[in-house]
Amino acid sequence: MTTLWCERAWLPDGVAAAVRIEADRGTITSVTKGAPRAGTVLNGLVVPGFANCHSHAFHRALRGRTHRDRGTFWTWRERMYALSERLDPDSYRRLARGVFAEMVLAGYTSVGEFHYLHHAPGGRPYADPNAMGHALAAAAADAGIRLTLLDTCYVTAGSQPQRRFSDGNADAWAARVDSFAPHGEHVRLGAAVHSVRAVPRTQLPVVAQWAGERPLHVHLSEQRAENTECLKRYGRTPATLLAEGGVLGEHSVAVHATHLTRDDTGLLARMGTRVCFCPTTERDLGDGIGPARALAGAGAGLCLGSDSHAVIDPLEEARALELDDRLAAEARGRFTPAGLLAAATDHDAIGWGEAGALAPGAAADLVVIGLGSIRTAGVEPEGVLFAATAADVTDVLVGGRWVVRDRTHQLLEQPESLLAKEIEALWQS
Repeated sequence: MTTLWCERAWLPDGVAAAVRIEADRGTITSVTKGAPRAGTVLNGLVVPGFANCHSHAFHRALRGRTHRDRGTFWTWRERMYALSERLDPDSYRRLARGVFAEMVLAGYTSVGEFHYLHHAPGGRPYADPNAMGHALAAAAADAGIRLTLLDTCYVTAGSQPQRRFSDGNADAWAARVDSFAPHGEHVRLGAAVHSVRAVPRTQLPVVAQWAGERPLHVHLSEQRAENTECLKRYGRTPATLLAEGGVLGEHSVAVHATHLTRDDTGLLARMGTRVCFCPTTERDLGDGIGPARALAGAGAGLCLGSDSHAVIDPLEEARALELDDRLAAEARGRFTPAGLLAAATDHDAIGWGEAGALAPGAAADLVVIGLGSIRTAGVEPEGVLFAATAADVTDVLVGGRWVVRDRTHQLLEQPESLLAKEIEALWQS
């Protein structure tokens, strides 16, 4: 039994003071408000662990390296393809280990990895066809984070780098994923359709049927060019095409959804499909501002991800959901703080529904946000979402185990040095 005493804690019904949380074998057993000090004292504000619902771990090596000559989404993509050619299972594990460690230090306790880097350069399968997936699972164990491996179907491989992504067709993709047996309770398996560009209409049902009740994610309408191409080829929007192919539903998550029609918005809500916004990546790539408030108003659930990891900071993603929508609407108060926290802690979107709340029966995941920094001095507790950064995260508990204490990762020594070394080695190879 673990007993924690929280100076303040953000419970399902709001922020409370002097909260005692008891946990046993990774699960919260009781939560008591107004409790006397006992056990481990956690100063600051305790919140549920954050969920990173959309990640491409290897993109982290692009941070700060794609801004010369200004660039576009498409020039960024070419740089990403060049990076993908340099990775193998060993280097991928080392890189992802550092990326996942950065996530935990920022307060993430689970991550949905949108995994499409499957094969060796040229598309040749490794001896173990899931070697890259196993590398990601091992990296997550190294870093102490829960992982949902969203194995991604990518069929249409036009360029040399894209051949690493493709299994040839959706049936071959399904056969490969069927053979993947992740090791450890920290890993769960889901599926993804990369996009309507990468998976032809006739093969969408194969992925949807394989996924069943597992999480099923898809990039949707991130760029206007995607919509134009889909309309030209199929005579319908990407959202409509995905719905017809069985991809959208209550276990599905549409990532970005930046350029939706009004009908698309209503369709996603009716299908029960969540939408994952990745504000720091969407602004880095110049994607645009998606209709977050309209989607929420229609009844669609929202979650958040750090995607390309231009920034890894769940607090920044949460407030950007609000602030970007303010810019688009020219109005304030688009979401409540509780609504932003709910989006930032939606572990169910990646298949970890037991996490995401400080309540009996929930997974013992929590994050301590310090209230004594120059950034948080004087703010109201709910105001941390608009004031704090990942640098204010002091402690992180994942499944009842301390992975971060006093801003120090407990499983990896100096992960920042490990990450820097690996990124430099990749670009020099």
